[in-house]
Amino acid sequence: MTKKVLIVSYYWPPCGGIGVHRCLKFAKHLRSFGWEPIICTAQDPEYPVLDESNFKHIPAGIEILKTRIWEPHSLYKRMMGKKQEERITDVFVEEQTAGFRTKLGIWIRGNFFIPDARRFWIGSTVKALTRYLRTHTVDALVTNGPPHSSHMIGYHLKQKLNIPWLADFQDPWTQSDSYRRLMLNPVSKAIHEAMEQRVFRRADKITVCSQSWKRDLELLGASNVGVIFWGYDQDDTACAARPRSPKFTMSHYGRLGPDRSASAFWDALSDLVRNHPTFGRDLEINLAGFIGQETRDGIARRGLGSHVKFPGHIGRETALEGMRQSQVLLLIINDEPNAEGRLPGKLFEYLASRRPILIIGPERSEASNIIREVRAGWSCTHGDHDAIKSKLLHIYDRYLRNDLPDNSDSIEQYSNHNTTRTLARCLDSIAAR
Repeated sequence: MTKKVLIVSYYWPPCGGIGVHRCLKFAKHLRSFGWEPIICTAQDPEYPVLDESNFKHIPAGIEILKTRIWEPHSLYKRMMGKKQEERITDVFVEEQTAGFRTKLGIWIRGNFFIPDARRFWIGSTVKALTRYLRTHTVDALVTNGPPHSSHMIGYHLKQKLNIPWLADFQDPWTQSDSYRRLMLNPVSKAIHEAMEQRVFRRADKITVCSQSWKRDLELLGASNVGVIFWGYDQDDTACAARPRSPKFTMSHYGRLGPDRSASAFWDALSDLVRNHPTFGRDLEINLAGFIGQETRDGIARRGLGSHVKFPGHIGRETALEGMRQSQVLLLIINDEPNAEGRLPGKLFEYLASRRPILIIGPERSEASNIIREVRAGWSCTHGDHDAIKSKLLHIYDRYLRNDLPDNSDSIEQYSNHNTTRTLARCLDSIAAR
């Protein structure tokens, strides 16, 4: 007998970027495991990027509920001198060079909009879903955060209706990179922590994206914590293989802010371009997505500007094609205290592209462990200039010999179908109580 699950997710098509794909792909595959998804999302939200191609992944006939939201972005745009039609990205990406207005915006965001700028979605959604659930039976509730306002919706519904509830953290809350940059005063910090603890206490199941983050949540007092990795969509990888670029092409997809500046990596590339003429002749780097000014300035300062392309935000299908055409895929992980547990969604899409991966990040990161497990590439630590330079020479030599590997070991465990299987088992366990 098919069971029903209500999924509360702020991110939903036409939203672009990687964050939307967590719940979108859960919804796409849940029917295979005896669960019918019902989606609750925001009506007319302010998404930073749009991608119409994501609509094709929505299951036919799925019920989608949209609830009212007011977002303070118009006020923020006015304060920052931006146009009202302009879409805004993460206010933290350039905070190391931020002026007074940007810092003021971060301070206001942290201390007045708790738990986040979507807080005004909570009340209207709790009311709407309470009415809906009094006349429609569901067997479980899933909330996905960030934004962690989604979890507060789950908390209030749990309090009112005692519905089996799974809180899914695709990023941590008080242990996230952005939380540490919110400029919180002691009262605001205490409110954030109290909200997080309410979720820990009342959720029947908590899931998170990595083993390291699971342990971090347990140290904060969370119990019954499981791991559901990000994954790749087999439908996206079913198309014919793309020929690789003839150039020594290294590509990175996604944001590169000040916490991913990777100075030693760019220094090593600069040394090789100056001292190895053929390396400089062959090198081409594609950095797609939002690239912070600090990274752009560092590239120019090191004389690498002619080797680097900045295509800006590109659609998902274009990004997936670019991955398959690249010689090497670059993954720069945040240089932050909890970075060992960061498993970006793009890692699994990199794996599915069957192109070798170079990771710049913590030595014992879970991302590095995964690529070693499936023999998908190499990893170097952030500050180890000599090791990075040596590894780049090794990779370039294999490129010259046409010997760069396709990662061919089993990656099926990371398909969206199999990660959704894990979610379904978690839902089965809480619905049976």
